[in-house]
Amino acid sequence: MAMECNERTSGTEGGEIIAFPLAARAGDVERCARELDGIHGSAAVDYWKAECRRLARQLSALGLPEEEIRHQILTFQAEVQIAMAERYRTELAERSRSDSRT
Repeated sequence: MAMECNERTSGTEGGEIIAFPLAARAGDVERCARELDGIHGSAAVDYWKAECRRLARQLSALGLPEEEIRHQILTFQAEVQIAMAERYRTELAERSRSDSRT
C-alpha cells in the first residue's frame, strides 16, 4: 500500500503520521524572517502571534500532543531568529563592501 505525504507530513512510523518538523520548513522560516524584517512594534508581535497560532493549529490537526506542538513552535522561533540574524549580517556585509569601494 502506497503512503501519501504532503507538506505537513514526513512519513509514518509504526502506522502513525509524523509531522514534518517546523524548523526544517525552510520556506516558512524564510517567509517569516522576511515578513518580520519589514515590520516592527505591535504589528510584528501581532504577525508573529498569528503565525505561531496558525502553525500550532496545523500540528494540532495532525494529532500532535500539546507538549510536542510547544516544542515545535519554540524550535521554529529559534530558526526564524537565526534567519533574521543572517539576513541582517548579510545586509551589513554588503553595505560594508559597497562603502569600501567608494
